Amino acid sequence: MGTLRGMRRLLRVTVVALVVAAVVTELRKPEEDRTWHGYLGGVVPYDFRPPTWDKIRDAYWNPDSEELFSDRVFGVGWAVNLHRAKELLELVFDRAMGVAPTSIEMAPRQVELGGRPVSGDE
Repeated sequence: MGTLRGMRRLLRVTVVALVVAAVVTELRKPEEDRTWHGYLGGVVPYDFRPPTWDKIRDAYWNPDSEELFSDRVFGVGWAVNLHRAKELLELVFDRAMGVAPTSIEMAPRQVELGGRPVSGDE
C-alpha cells in the first residue's frame, strides 16, 4: 500500500504545482494582458474563467468531436468527452464479443392499392 500512497502524493504535488505555475504565468503578465486561460509549456491547458453551461456540455459531452480529451472547463488539465468514451467502449465491447457493427437499412415496403401490390419506390 505504500506505493499507492506515494503515487497519490506525487499526483497531488504535481496538480498543485501545475495550478501554481498557471497562476504565476498569468500574474507575470501585465494586468491588461491577463486572460486566465492558456497552456503551460504549450501542452497542459488551464482555464480559470467562470465556466458556462455550454462550455461544460462541450467539454464533457460533445457528439460532434472525435477527440477523447478536451480542455478542462475550470482548472488545469483535460476533460474526458464522455460521448466519445461511450463510443469507444461500445466499439471495444462489440469487437470483444465478436458482434459485427450494426447498420439499419430499410427494406422497400410493399403496399397494396386496389388489390395489386405496389413497391414503395413507384
